[in-house]
Amino acid sequence: MTEPELQHDLTDPTPVDPGNPPSCSSLTTKELQQNWRAVKQRERPVRLLFEIPSSRIVEQTVHKYVVYQVVVMRSGSFDSRRVFVERRYSDFSCFHHKLLEEFNEELEEVVLPRKLLTGNFSPEIISERRLSLQDYLAKLYAIRCVRHSPHFPKFFTEQEQKRAHTLLRAGQFRLALEQLENILEIEEKLLPWQRPTMIVPTLCAMAVCYRDLEKPEQAFGAAQRALPPVRRYGLKQYRAALLGLLVDVGYELGRPVAQLQEELIRLKDVERGEMSSRSLKELVIRAFT
Repeated sequence: MTEPELQHDLTDPTPVDPGNPPSCSSLTTKELQQNWRAVKQRERPVRLLFEIPSSRIVEQTVHKYVVYQVVVMRSGSFDSRRVFVERRYSDFSCFHHKLLEEFNEELEEVVLPRKLLTGNFSPEIISERRLSLQDYLAKLYAIRCVRHSPHFPKFFTEQEQKRAHTLLRAGQFRLALEQLENILEIEEKLLPWQRPTMIVPTLCAMAVCYRDLEKPEQAFGAAQRALPPVRRYGLKQYRAALLGLLVDVGYELGRPVAQLQEELIRLKDVERGEMSSRSLKELVIRAFT
C-alpha cells in the first residue's frame, strides 16, 4: 500500500469486526489499532487458581486428622473441569520445608499457617485454616521460581502417582486408570510452567492400563502423545519401549507403523543393552517402587 492510499484509508470510519478480522495486509493503521484492542480484550493471561472449598475429619483407631480438598483451576480460558486432590496439614508442612531448602530467601514473606496443639478440630479453626492454606498456595504460585519448580507439581500429584502405581502393580488397571486420568488433568493445568516431559510417565502408565483393559485405540493414543516429548528431550529410557508398544498395537489396529518400526530398529542398533529391551509395562511397574 502506497503512502497516498494509506492517507486516504485513514478517513474510512468502517469498524473492524473482532469475530471476523480482515487480513493484516488490507487493514489501515486505525483499523489495526481497533483490531489489536479487540484481540487484547478477548485474550487473558492464563493463571492457576487454587480453592479449598471443603474439608473432612478422618478418624482412625489411634488418631484423627483433617483432610482438605484442594481444587486446581486455570483462568484466562474456560476450564470445564474442577479437578481436586486431598491433602493434610502435614502434607503442606512437608511441601513448605522442601521449598525452603531451595528458595529460603524467596519465601521470606510466605508463611505457612502455624500448627496448633489444641482446638484443631473445631469448625471455626478448620474454616480459618482452610482459607489460610488457600491463600498460602496463591502466594506460592505468585513466586516465579516456585511455580516453575518440580516440587510444585509433585505436591499435587505424587501421592496419587504412588497410589496409581500400587494399583497397577496389583493388576487393578481400571482403578489405576481412574487415578492416572485425574493426575493427567492436574498436570495439564500445570504444564505451562513445567517441562513438557512432566506428563510422559503418566501417559505411559495410562497406555499400559488401556492395553491391559483391551482398549487398543486409547493405548495407542496415549503412547502416541507421549512419544514427541520423549524424542525431543532425549528420554532414552522410554523411547524404545514406547515405539515397541506403538508398533504392536498399531499392527493390531491396522495402522501404518513402518516408520515407527524402522525407528525402533535403528534405536536398538544404537542402544544395545538392558534399557532398550524392557517393555513399557516393565518400565512403568518399576516407577515409584
